[in-house]
Amino acid sequence: MQMLTHADLWKLEDYARERNAFRAQVLAHKKLRTVHIGEHLTLIFEDRLTVQYQVQEMLRIERIFEPASIAEELDAYNPLIPDGTNLKATMLIEYDDVEQRKRELERLRGIEDRVALRVGDAPPVLAIADEDLERSNETKTSAVHFLRFELTPAMIAALRAGAALSLTVEHPHYRAATTVAPVVSSALLADLA
Repeated sequence: MQMLTHADLWKLEDYARERNAFRAQVLAHKKLRTVHIGEHLTLIFEDRLTVQYQVQEMLRIERIFEPASIAEELDAYNPLIPDGTNLKATMLIEYDDVEQRKRELERLRGIEDRVALRVGDAPPVLAIADEDLERSNETKTSAVHFLRFELTPAMIAALRAGAALSLTVEHPHYRAATTVAPVVSSALLADLA
């Protein structure tokens, strides 16, 4: 997938006009790219459109319009765009109650390294987590992580042929598995060369 450039972005005043329609488009798009693994873990698979939205929102919120600052945002977010051999996702650990979330983030330290993707009967592929910076420390994990799943050509071919896609988490304090809905698997195929 092609990385975003400055030319792909709206100027702040243009984005203000387009924002509501663009936001609706991206939210509908994300629904087809979202997978829940158990009750408290969600993966949102990123692509060029979701990353463009994130960049546009950052530029809007921070009132960024200088080319060097825009380039910094692009450098920060472009690595979330899949490159044709992988799937990339934002992982959210979600607990509504603040105190419970705090306790669980302590218990779930290292969970980001225990998420696996499986295509059909192929061996599972463990996520490569947080390549940009460490989001866990010796006492807790973060509620947000960035994951990359590298797929082999055979796995990509199997997905194209209709093989099931599943995700699992094997952590001492959180075990869950899900089979990805065919409509989501189909959407994710667009990320693969």
